Amino acid sequence: MPLRVTNFSWTQTDSMVCITVPLKGIRVGNVDIISTDEYLKVHYPPNLFEAFLFEPVDDARSTVQFGNGAAVICLPKRTNKVWEHLMISPRGKCAQKSEKKHVHLPDPRPTGIIQVSFTSRVFPTALRESRMPEEEEWLNREAEARRAVKADIEDLKDLTEVERYTDCFKDKGDKCYAAGDYLGAVNSYSLAIRLNRKIPALYSNRAVCHLKLRNFHKAIDDSSQALDLLTPPVDNNAAARVKAHVRRGSALCHLQLYAEGLQDYQKALQIDRYNEALQADTQRIRNIIQNTAATQKMDQT
Repeated sequence: MPLRVTNFSWTQTDSMVCITVPLKGIRVGNVDIISTDEYLKVHYPPNLFEAFLFEPVDDARSTVQFGNGAAVICLPKRTNKVWEHLMISPRGKCAQKSEKKHVHLPDPRPTGIIQVSFTSRVFPTALRESRMPEEEEWLNREAEARRAVKADIEDLKDLTEVERYTDCFKDKGDKCYAAGDYLGAVNSYSLAIRLNRKIPALYSNRAVCHLKLRNFHKAIDDSSQALDLLTPPVDNNAAARVKAHVRRGSALCHLQLYAEGLQDYQKALQIDRYNEALQADTQRIRNIIQNTAATQKMDQT
């Protein structure tokens, strides 16, 4: 059981908050710090300090200094204002979000009996047109992934059950991405992945952040990992597969690997054949390949 650090101190200005965490004689090499725009964790076994911050900070510009037996973490605020508190309760935050999901539920319908003679299925396709074994396999894998929280990771094993809720970190990543904070989004998705490595959306979302940050090789790796998890290919994961193929194809094209990128766009188009924007992008890549080949041929003559 970790020992929660309570004798920390913090100071603030309108634009900066600094947190001093005593290390109690622990060597700097044994101190592990995990931070995002909304979360900070300092772990030096058996001691643990963590905080869900009162307001978002700019994690990309944060600094850490070690000295006088303490770690001093300085976090630039995203909004210049004085905080009422350093942190909020993670349990309260997630519980609040859960309440919002259920507050508008309609009253239950009166009970009754409905006679149904059709085969019970989750997927909307007609039974004779379906690929039932593949669909059942996908549903089972998706359900298993939601249960597969990685509780044995050293850095994360001290999280509470609420903090292990992967969607909390995924939601933070989504908010960071929407705000244009792509590095913060990468950090949040990475934390979610460390909790659960079997959810393809986490890799696909992180891939598009890497695209924005021009980390094209990382975008290719994450898109490929998402596609590996999106198996077997069924209607229920078709949209996710299209996104992953397009993101990998885009990264390949940015690396001027147009032929390889075209293959991904063509695979996406096979899934979503009536997507006009996708058709236009695919044709644009074909034109680049053809023009490049023509230019090379002229140079050789």
